[in-house]
Amino acid sequence: MKTLYRQFTVATLFILAISILIGFSIANIFYVTVTKDETIEQNVAIAEEIISTVQNVPYSDESFTNYLQAVAKLGYQIALVDSSGEMQFFGKPFDDTAFPEQAGLVLSENEVYTGLDNFTDDIFMIGHFTNKLHNTVGVPFERNGEPYGLFIRPDTKLVSTDIHSVLIGFVVAIALVSIIGMIWMARQLTRPIVQLTEATKHIARENYSFPLDIRRNDEIGQLSESFNLMQKQLQHNDLARKSFISNVSHDFQSPLMNIQGYADLLKSPGLSDEDRLAYTSIIDQEAKRLSSLTRQLLLLTSLDQGAYPMKTKEFQLDEQLRGVVRKYRWRLEEEDINLSYQLAPTRFRGDAELLDNVWDNLLTNAIKYNKSGGSIEIILQSDDTGITVTFKDSGQGIPEDALPQLFDRFYRVDAARKKDSTGLGLSIVHQIVTLHHGTIRVNSRLGTGSEFILSFPHPVPTQY
Repeated sequence: MKTLYRQFTVATLFILAISILIGFSIANIFYVTVTKDETIEQNVAIAEEIISTVQNVPYSDESFTNYLQAVAKLGYQIALVDSSGEMQFFGKPFDDTAFPEQAGLVLSENEVYTGLDNFTDDIFMIGHFTNKLHNTVGVPFERNGEPYGLFIRPDTKLVSTDIHSVLIGFVVAIALVSIIGMIWMARQLTRPIVQLTEATKHIARENYSFPLDIRRNDEIGQLSESFNLMQKQLQHNDLARKSFISNVSHDFQSPLMNIQGYADLLKSPGLSDEDRLAYTSIIDQEAKRLSSLTRQLLLLTSLDQGAYPMKTKEFQLDEQLRGVVRKYRWRLEEEDINLSYQLAPTRFRGDAELLDNVWDNLLTNAIKYNKSGGSIEIILQSDDTGITVTFKDSGQGIPEDALPQLFDRFYRVDAARKKDSTGLGLSIVHQIVTLHHGTIRVNSRLGTGSEFILSFPHPVPTQY
């Protein structure tokens, strides 16, 4: 496997090499187009200045030789060629003293020779630094009536030693700093990724408390924060899942044990008709409780997974609420509860079957936890800002500390409610209201009643 550290290192070195090649190419292009011609002109001017000095001052042979040696010490390599081809050298010796054929035109045709224009075997400006006789400029002159050729080039090792040292040191320093910085940066980048990889392995083993301490103000830091949030959410979901399974198991076990126990009692000989009827009634109630729990679990699971087929259509919301009230009129009379409503004519777009579950849960809760002689009020309001449905009762109310958990699955306010409640109704209500892009809030005081306020946007979006 190619590690990210190795890939980053190779990529950086490759970029560094490409940068050097590009820089070298640009420097060569600049040399070829600008510097080379200026260098040739400068060297020719120096050679002509030397010749002008020699011709203006009648040097003896010894003085002439001394003069050329003095010029060479200033940082030049000089070759003096006479008409017979004999050469004298001044300054540092040439590595190659082969006399170029074209250089002979300096003596025979009095032409100026520029050796840098004739390189074919060196790469770009590398030829400028070759220590060969053909890498010179040559100018013709006469001395004592004899033709001579003066070939000269700067001694690059002598005149450029300091700048070369500085340049080489500069390049080496940049290379070292770049490589060290690249290695450090690679380690800084890969260390948190290694930690994240280790953390994912722990999560795969359902360990959601693995410490991940990565503090960076960049994308990796944001990834670490998101990972920590995901880890906490997974831990919460895991606890919720285990609690859900435990609650489901308990809620199924209780009615099943009752059914089994009373079924065994029905087998007892000599059982009176009154007891048989009572036991049968209990079995019937527990079976209905199981049926209700199963139906609610299936609905809640479908809503969670987004698998419930939403059947949206426009309908009269006020008529649906009236239908729910009519359905439970007998219970209201049986419990001696007074119900009033104010329902504004309202067209609503949504899933009528799901919303029927909402009104059914809220109304049955308002009846179940009300008191004899109590009241229930249902209000439906609609305006340009939205639709509001309110269920208000005068029942026993909900403790303030229970309100934040009211819509949690299997949550019951007190143990007394476990006998006739699955703890899923309000969770289903919340899910359905959310699916319809609505909100639900609760106002309640212990002993004075509760108020459930549902708000929906108007018009309700047609896409779900």
